[in-house]
Amino acid sequence: MKDNIHPQFTLKLIENYLDMRIFYLILGALALALSSSCVSSKVYEELRDKYETLRDENESLMSRLDNHNNTVDHRSAGLEKQLEKVNSAKSRLQMDLDALKKSYETLKNSYDALEENSSSSLSENLARNRELLAELNEKEKRLAIEAARIEEIKAALASRSARVEELEATIAAKEAQMKSLKNAISNALVNFEGKGLTVEQRDGKVYVSMENKLLFATGSWEVNVNGRQAVVELGKVLAENPEIAVLIEGHTDNVPYRSQGQGVDNNWDLSTKRATAIINILIENAEIPKENLTAAGRSEYAPIATNSTVEGKAKNRRIEVILTPKLDELNRLLSE
Repeated sequence: MKDNIHPQFTLKLIENYLDMRIFYLILGALALALSSSCVSSKVYEELRDKYETLRDENESLMSRLDNHNNTVDHRSAGLEKQLEKVNSAKSRLQMDLDALKKSYETLKNSYDALEENSSSSLSENLARNRELLAELNEKEKRLAIEAARIEEIKAALASRSARVEELEATIAAKEAQMKSLKNAISNALVNFEGKGLTVEQRDGKVYVSMENKLLFATGSWEVNVNGRQAVVELGKVLAENPEIAVLIEGHTDNVPYRSQGQGVDNNWDLSTKRATAIINILIENAEIPKENLTAAGRSEYAPIATNSTVEGKAKNRRIEVILTPKLDELNRLLSE
């Protein structure tokens, strides 16, 4: 049983790993901010708000992991209790068997002593011996059945441990894949970072955030020249990673959109059109699988900063590109 890995211990390792990655991500961002000669309160506020978002999303993931851990732990605990009961029953049966053997030896000695003196006593002892032998055979059968049950439980625990190990390996591979993707995107968009564009990895995903000042004029959903160049460079990386799902989200501040006859009804409509505009640039690259792309408008309802300040509103007006690994293999392991 020493090769078995407790599921709760495994999932706690994942939890601690994710917590430390978030901590070092924020620490690195703060160090970069403090070392820059262009640091302002706006950068500090942005880092602090993103930290709070990271923390909330991490807590959500930990909740899901805890739920899965509770289910696995409950099943493992049930098997362990059954194993304890079987071992206890085996011990009792072994004691009974030893007692019966001792009794048998005693009766056999008595039989030998009485054989010469009384034929009636001999008959009684023979009958008693037959009973003891029958009981002994029954005890041995029960011990064999319990031993078989113990082997079945051991096999079930070994199988569960193998699944946990396979799950850990799959998660580690996905994490490494997303780290490599994040680095590739950062290198491709290095000329745009600090101009309203950030690249982050958290919760097993890569987030590319582009403020509207990099992409659109006020009230418009037409991508400008600089923004188009950034999206094209991003598309080159996505073309090299066809196993990544791409979600484009459009976000606005809470100022109601005032239509000027341009075919936009409200912030929902504007955020959706801006997300679709990014999709239209990406699909110009024929190497990007179209089925991997999704556009969504979130309007004002997923802010990352307060809408009570000019700076906060500027942060909320953005495009989020969320890159997620396909989890078919992970889902298969969890469903087994």
